[in-house]
Amino acid sequence: MKKIIFNSIILLAVTLGWLACKKENYPGGTVSSYLPIYDLRNLYKGVDLTLNADNMFGSTSVEGIVISDHSGHNLPSGLLVIEQYRRLGLVRGISIPIGAAAAEYAPGDSVQINIAGSVLKRLDGILQITGVSSSAITKIATGRPIPKNRVASSKIKENPNDYESTFVAIVKASFDPAVESTATYAGDKPINDGFDNITLHTEATATFANAGNLNFNAVYYGIVFNKQDVNGKLTPEHRIRTLKDVKALSSVPEVAPVIITGYMADVKGGDGNYEYMQFKATKFIDFSVTPYSVVVTNNAGATNPTGFPTLGWATGSRATTGNSRTFKFNLTSGTVNKGEFFYVGGAGKMINGSGSTSMSSSKWIRAFDYTKSDGDGFGLKTTGLFANSGNASGFAIFEGTEIDVNTDPVDVVFIGSGGSLYNAETGLGYRVANTDLYDKVDVLSDNLKPTPFYLSGTNTMNFIYTEADKGYFNKLGGIYDVALGKWMKARRQVAIELTKTSALSEIEGVFPGPSEENPEGYPSTVIK
Repeated sequence: MKKIIFNSIILLAVTLGWLACKKENYPGGTVSSYLPIYDLRNLYKGVDLTLNADNMFGSTSVEGIVISDHSGHNLPSGLLVIEQYRRLGLVRGISIPIGAAAAEYAPGDSVQINIAGSVLKRLDGILQITGVSSSAITKIATGRPIPKNRVASSKIKENPNDYESTFVAIVKASFDPAVESTATYAGDKPINDGFDNITLHTEATATFANAGNLNFNAVYYGIVFNKQDVNGKLTPEHRIRTLKDVKALSSVPEVAPVIITGYMADVKGGDGNYEYMQFKATKFIDFSVTPYSVVVTNNAGATNPTGFPTLGWATGSRATTGNSRTFKFNLTSGTVNKGEFFYVGGAGKMINGSGSTSMSSSKWIRAFDYTKSDGDGFGLKTTGLFANSGNASGFAIFEGTEIDVNTDPVDVVFIGSGGSLYNAETGLGYRVANTDLYDKVDVLSDNLKPTPFYLSGTNTMNFIYTEADKGYFNKLGGIYDVALGKWMKARRQVAIELTKTSALSEIEGVFPGPSEENPEGYPSTVIK
């Protein structure tokens, strides 16, 4: 059976640490009075638990930063919600019902709460510390920073208990299905951040329930709460506190006309003239009317010029000998239909190097022997377009054939992260597009700070190198919604070890096929 390597690209939580009164346990010392919220939540085993020093390992209290804000009337009534970042680098939160007094606390208040004698129980789906009086709460500071915790909706749905009662950012989220122009926030509306759908819940009594002009694409800050069914299953929902928790990113779709769906960077045997890149069109394109170009970057130590890419994707134009940093293919003839795969690469047109299955009947928009010919405009002839290990490699597709230091791609992927790729001081680097992996602005910054390059800001995602000379095709399966101009499910790398007789269906279809472990199998990218 063919070997298959999986590498999911998941947006990790981006957490900004906050300082609090530091109390530590250490051998021979006094036990801290404050139990971390992480440990507190782990005490709950499905039944009510009366808290005391014995079952709290000698502690009697918790402390944390307030994240609840009742001014918008969209949170569960009477809940004081706090979170903490002090155990294993993880953010954990807890809710405490204290009635009307909860509205007296503001986000950023630092509090200490004596919980001895209170009861840990799950009410209305939410784990809560009940029986806490207002007098047991001490405010010790105000205006403390709250971590901007970016979490993929799929991670929240996989681990609803972990993210419950925490402040998270659902990033680059659109309504799915798209809402009518007359829609308001009130009720339950699915939003999609490129990883899954999660419910954005707005109470009918919220101050903004009847507000319209919902954003096409936005960041939704808010608190995660859970609902619980009769079988005990938790289902998360996301609640913004006020409209200040919504940061608009775009008002109209930004549709990529072409998306990257896979690549063969290292065939079995010699690579020269056999590497190729796979794309899918999201609309009909006549390349003689609307030309495009594909640029590959190879940053291995032997490529030139050395140092940071002074002309970005066009840096290969400065190469004088040997292997150049970048190599270009112009796409100026042929047509492709919406949803159709097409290929760019070597003239060999074989699925896995010399002597393997021919792909000549596939849609090749540009193919030539790059071991004998220079690139279209820049890039010196080479025995290998891609690096096979070490420093980063990658490729991008551009609208048009004139590429310079300021040209943005319409889609781009990188493999690895090593080498001289980005210089923050001079602003030299490889430009990115707004994709499932990259953002041209820091979506969590207050002023949407520009991050136009790979490795700038949070643009650090990349695919992995596979074992060399094995003939792995890297299938990048995801779901792209043309109407919304976004990835509804981010691409993930499925590296399939091809043979010399592999069929085209292995790189274009559902392969490996459905199984008990994975009923959907492993499809290539789907256009929705």
